[in-house]
Amino acid sequence: MNISVLGLGYVGAVSAACLAKEGHKIIGVDPNCTKVDLINSGNTPIVERQIAEIIQEAVKNELLSATTDIAQAIAETDVSIVCVGTPSNANGSLDLRYVKKVCEEIGQAIKAKSSRHVIVMRSTMLPGSMKDLVIPTLEEHSTGKAGGKFGICFNPEFLREGTAVFDYYNPPKTVIGSSDKESGDLLASIYERLEAPLIVTDLDTAEMVKYADNCWHALKVCFANEMGNVCKELGIDSHKVMDIFCKDEKLNLSPYYLKPGFAFGGSCLPKDVRAMSYKAKTLDLELPVLNNILRSNEYHIKRALRLVESKGSKKVGVLGFSFKAGTDDLRESPIVSLIELLIGKGYDIKLYDKNVNLAKLTGANKDYIMNQIPHISRLMVDSVNSIVSHADIVIIGNGSDEFDSVMSKVSGQQYVIDLVRLKEIDTAAENYEGICW
Repeated sequence: MNISVLGLGYVGAVSAACLAKEGHKIIGVDPNCTKVDLINSGNTPIVERQIAEIIQEAVKNELLSATTDIAQAIAETDVSIVCVGTPSNANGSLDLRYVKKVCEEIGQAIKAKSSRHVIVMRSTMLPGSMKDLVIPTLEEHSTGKAGGKFGICFNPEFLREGTAVFDYYNPPKTVIGSSDKESGDLLASIYERLEAPLIVTDLDTAEMVKYADNCWHALKVCFANEMGNVCKELGIDSHKVMDIFCKDEKLNLSPYYLKPGFAFGGSCLPKDVRAMSYKAKTLDLELPVLNNILRSNEYHIKRALRLVESKGSKKVGVLGFSFKAGTDDLRESPIVSLIELLIGKGYDIKLYDKNVNLAKLTGANKDYIMNQIPHISRLMVDSVNSIVSHADIVIIGNGSDEFDSVMSKVSGQQYVIDLVRLKEIDTAAENYEGICW
């Protein structure tokens, strides 16, 4: 395929070189004449393992060249991969001037083309940048429409400096957001030799994926360092601890606990986070990440409260209020915390949870229910239908299967607020809202 790569910085140079190595004919584009001259002479503009040899071989085989002329590059190619920088402004926002400028130039260039052109953005941008900046700029300067005269894709990269060539050929996933199927399929064909899951999605989701990845990586580094600080003060080998931690691929390094939903609770997580924060204080350690976990959790409960308040009715029913479906455990249940906030604000509340009803009679938590939260136990009813007949706002508090059919039971005038994202539920319904989806 004939491909132009716009922006020959780190990501652009690696992408151009690896695509050329695979047999595509690549034209690199950059306003910096030094970078262009380096590539055309078979040299690398960046320091990265293996890249010098790949560029030298690609230029020798006439599969890689470079120019400062965008119009020429676009005229001679079918696909343009944009890898220009998106640096931070002083306030933390992204400086997208280079993206805007390159889109203006691309638009003007494809305006003169009779054949369809596909533009692939690899520059990291916040969700909404494609729809709010990239597509309008391209449409304005090309006088065409995205999905028509030109196709548009967002294709985040997952390259680490120092191992970028390895990462290019061994990605954890290939993510393509596209304006239309034809463009997405064309881009997917470029990566067909790579052994990685291919995910084709919408533009906004593709933009967000890179931020989810990088924020998670940053959080992992800080978490490991905070654990290391505690271990050092206690005379424990932190690497031994984290090596054991990383052996657990069922819970620790896995999809578990990584689905957006409601706050955590139960007998373990809140207690153990508090204990570790307390221990750090006795060691004169500051653990900003660990110390803010409970604060973040509490904020999420307040977010649910505001969501209920926004619906404008005081008649509320809660389906499931143990901290996890299939249990009767109410210890530090975030749903109980939400219920108590609503009671304090004068809401008329009914509650249903078959496991808690049973525990009220015979379970191990009977004493806790009857003596610690008797004001809540008195609000309990014995069926989902009793909740639906009472409430204007139905809150799904845990993921019990018996709540999957709740949308078929409520009327269009009743709201359903889902805190867990039930498996079988119409999330597009006008009277449905999830807490963070």
